[in-house]
This record gives sequence, structure tokens and C-alpha cells, in this order.
Amino acid sequence: MSATTSFDWQSTPAAVWRRHRSGLRAIRRLDPVQWQDLKGIDRQQQALARNTERFLAGEPSNNALLWGSRGTGKSSLIKALLNRYQERGLRMIEVDKDDLVNLPEIVDEICELPFRFVIFCDDLSFDVGESSYKALKSVLEGSLELPPENVRVYATSNRRHLMPEFMSDNLKSEMRDGELHPAEAIEEQVSLADRFGLQLSFYAFSQAVYLQAVDALFPDFDDREGLHREAIRFATAKGVRNGRTAQQFYRQFAGEQDLGRLK
Repeated sequence: MSATTSFDWQSTPAAVWRRHRSGLRAIRRLDPVQWQDLKGIDRQQQALARNTERFLAGEPSNNALLWGSRGTGKSSLIKALLNRYQERGLRMIEVDKDDLVNLPEIVDEICELPFRFVIFCDDLSFDVGESSYKALKSVLEGSLELPPENVRVYATSNRRHLMPEFMSDNLKSEMRDGELHPAEAIEEQVSLADRFGLQLSFYAFSQAVYLQAVDALFPDFDDREGLHREAIRFATAKGVRNGRTAQQFYRQFAGEQDLGRLK
């Protein structure tokens, strides 16, 4: 793990953990997404910014779970957060779910450094029988040793409780003296998610918000009505309206001004 402590964090805002080399690799090409470019998630932006600013100031702050529909800006919000706050000392380490077993060692090596670190776990979820979440639990709340003050975990997931939920688990719950006692499986599911003090939900875009995202990507397009018509057609064909769909529409048709060619 010495590669972690010798890493040049002064000039490197982000890194990713590589299991085969058992060390960090600097992220050379950061996603350039900017805070002001995000559309339709104002509430989530404000909450995450407030929590992050408290963290950077050394004030009490929470680990954060961003959960909800796919393609609604969860990961983009984390990337924009780094671009916004890296000059204020924010650093980010991306750790894949399959590498969470290494998380305590990673945290041990950065806990004394003069930077504020967000451990970024993208698309986090666990299947039945997986145990790697136990390492995450220890970092979120500590064990005998308190969790470090300069490390927080920000995770994204399509699952609110990070684990699969089965009807059979609910059927095993019991009523005792008029009180509902959840089954052990439900307790386990909720206990992991509960360790994230800040939980932000994301939902599919309304058509109006989707078109706002499209407009932001095509600021100089002349025929707004035609652009919107084709953007709606594109989203309908995909079966979903969200920020990812708007980005895909942009990548397919950027540079086009002749609506006749947007077919």
C-alpha cells in the first residue's frame, strides 16, 4: 500500500484503485461535466453541495447515497462535484464494488493526509451471498476505531437499500404484541443503507425537464420546435426520458442544423 501514501495528491485530484497492481492509478482525463450544466436535479445538487462544503470545512457531514432511476444524473453529479471543489482540497478515489475488500487498507493510508477524500462507489449493489459490503460498513461507521474525519463515502445505486428485496423476506416478518418485527434479511438490507446519513433520490425526467437538458446541449440550434420534436421521438424510441438519453441524442445529432437530416 505504499503506492497510496507516495501518490502525488497535490497535483492529482482523482485516482482509481486497480486490484491487479494493488494500487492507485491517477485519472488522467477527468469527465469535464460542470455543476451548472446539470438539469432537473437542483434539490439533489443543493443537498450534496451543502454536505460537501461542511466536510471540506471540517464540520460534521454524512456519507451519501444517491439512489434511483438509471441515467438520471447520479454519477454526473459526483463528477461535477469534484470539478467544482477540487481547488478547495477535495480529492476522489473511485473503488469498484469488487474491490471493497481493500477499502480499509486504502483508508488507512490516506487518513493522515492533508486532503479531504471522497471514496466514490458507482452503481453499488450487492447480491445474495456477497460479503464485501462488510468492509464498507467498517469504513462508514468504524468498529473499535472511529472512521477517519477526512474520508467520506459517496455511492450511487439503482437500489434504495443496495441489496435485493424479495417478497419472501416480507413474509418472514412477524407481529409480536402489536409490533412489526422485520425478518433478519430485511434488517440486513436496511442496516447497510442506514449508514449513509444523506440519501438522495432520483427519478425519471418529466418531458419538460428532459427538453431543458436537450436545450442546454444544443444552445445554438435555430429550430427549437423541430429539435424538441426529434428529441421526444428519440426518447420514445428508447423508452425513457433522462439525462443519459439527452446526452445520447446530442452525440448522435450534434452539429446538425438541417432538421431534414435528423430522421
